Parts: sequence; C-alpha cells; structure tokens
Amino acid sequence: MKQITQVVPDICFTRSTLRSLGYLLQSLVIQSFVIAIGLSIPYTYSMIPIWILYSLISGTTAMGFWVLAHECGHGAFSDNKKLETFVGYILHSFLLVPYFSWQRSHAVHHRFTNHITDGETHVPLVIGNNSIGEKPGGEKEIEFSRALGKNKYGIVQLVLHLSFGWPAYLLTGATGGPRYGMSNHFWPIEPFSQELWPSIWKKKVWISDFGVGIVFLVIIAFGNSFGIVPLIAMYIGPLLVVNCWLVVYTWLHHTDTDVPHLAGDEFSFIRGAFLSIDRPYGRIIDFLHHRIGSTHVIHHISPTIPHYYANLATKSIKRAFPKVYLFNPMPIHKSLWNIARNCIAVRPEEGRSRYFWQKT
Repeated sequence: MKQITQVVPDICFTRSTLRSLGYLLQSLVIQSFVIAIGLSIPYTYSMIPIWILYSLISGTTAMGFWVLAHECGHGAFSDNKKLETFVGYILHSFLLVPYFSWQRSHAVHHRFTNHITDGETHVPLVIGNNSIGEKPGGEKEIEFSRALGKNKYGIVQLVLHLSFGWPAYLLTGATGGPRYGMSNHFWPIEPFSQELWPSIWKKKVWISDFGVGIVFLVIIAFGNSFGIVPLIAMYIGPLLVVNCWLVVYTWLHHTDTDVPHLAGDEFSFIRGAFLSIDRPYGRIIDFLHHRIGSTHVIHHISPTIPHYYANLATKSIKRAFPKVYLFNPMPIHKSLWNIARNCIAVRPEEGRSRYFWQKT
C-alpha cells in the first residue's frame, strides 16, 4: 500500500462533497428525463416491446444511483459522514437494497477478494477433498456441464445469475463463501447464519429493513392507486435490469478463466485486490455508471477513492505495476458468454493454496 500511495497522486485520496452531489444531480436529471419518456408510453399490449426497451434503458440509467450509494457505503462520497450515510441509505432503500447489511457483506467481499473460503460473492465450487472447508461439488458441476453441453450450460448460468443471482444472494447468501453459511441480509438471526453480522451489525440489519420496508409500502400504495401494469412497467422492470447490471459487475470483475482464487499464505489483501479485473464498457456506460467497471482494480485497492479520480489512479497503477494489473479487452457480452460456459469449478494446485479453473 505504501508503494501504491507513492505512485497514485495525492488528490485521488480526497473527496469533494459538492462534486459528489453534482454527480448525484447528474443521475437524477438523466433518470427524470427517462421517466418523463416512460410516462408518455401507452399501457397496451402492442407497446410491450417498447416497454421492454424502456426497462433496459431506465434500468441502465438507474444503475448510476446504485454506484453512488455504493460509494457512500465505502466512505468515498463525502467526508461528511452523516450526509454520506443519508444519501446511501435513501438510494439503496429505493432500490430495495438493505444499506447497512450490504455495507457489511460488501466490506467482507473487499477484505477477502478471491479468497476460496472467506470471499463473499461468486466463490467457486472446488474439485478435490475439501480439506480446508472450500465449497464442495466441483466434480458434479463439471459432470453436469458436460452432460448438458457447453452452450446450454452457459445459457443456464446466464439465466440463473442475471435473473435470480442478486435476490438469491440477499436472501440466502448464494455464491458467498462457505465460512459464512446460509446468510440473509434482512434477517441476521436464526435460522440463518449469524457469521456475517457480529456485534452492532445485527441492529444495523434491522435499521436497513426499515428503509426497505418503507419503500415496499410505497410500492404497494402505488400499485393500489395506479394498477399493477404501471408498477411493473415503471419500476419493477427497470429494477430487474439494475439487478442484472450489479451481477455483471460483481461476476465479471472477479472471475475469468485465467484468474485464480487463493487461500492460506498465498492470500493477502493486496493480492486479492489485484485479482480484480478492469473491462471495457465504452464511454456511454462509463458515463452513466461512473466508471465502476473500467476502474474496478483501483476501487478494490483503495475503495475510498471517489470515482471521479479513479481513472487517474488507474493509469498510475497500470504504469507502476504492469505485471499484476489486470485488464481484459474482450467485449462485455463475449466475456459473459466465456465465463458462463467455462468458469465451472476450480482445482487446487498441487503443493500450493492456489485454485485454477478446471478446463473442460
């Protein structure tokens, strides 16, 4: 970290409340414009294709709110912590994300990025004797993929991850590390595991539930007043697209066919952080999503760096550490397809606590 702070300009480690609020205003203006267009579309069967397109656009623009709330959770939005918590709590609650619950599990994800047992989200199945508590079942999953065929298996994985991955993670801890058991981001006590929620975090989970509960009541009131069709068209459809984007970012930026997982002495915070992968999303998505995908490596190295300095910081570490900085230029849709088909289970390297994806 000392080497990193020496090469990354000092300004990158500073936060401007006014500038962060400006980016929040940017996302609000864009989303308001999109909603205004949506309000002009008739609720008719013939307009269903247009409403699907609307969900794709509205969900993509709304992902900007998710990224800003994510910055609040990391302390990258403002040095005014009360304002930062307020903004993050409101934004995430509106997207039905329990803010403090996510803040805790996401901090664990950062602390143990690509750790084979302690990682949080997209921890792979392991082929072998499960000697240190890894996720078993890698052999069966390999057999299943071979029986189904690579292409069909890839389609199944895309559907499962993009459609059900985020709610499954919040409700059961799906893809989380085996150390934490079956967790629930809304219910921090039995019958779910309490491993993720030590000390004061249980109380914070309940506080998170309050915000989501209020939004849920507003959604019900909206549905009663205007009907289920406008609710689906204007809110639920775009929210599903936001959830898809979230899975894309967490999946693609910590998984690739040549990126290992670690354990034991092989793992350290900085090694895990440098196993994050930057990818090319293009100017429009980078603009709407505040560059979360193209500057993901530096975000894991120093998550308090605000997004508006992340590109400068990325260029600095890319120059200083070219052998360990990871960037995959493959287009996003091809990367998704490649990972869904080929990242099935990992096998431990003999004599070392490193795990590589089994080639099939």
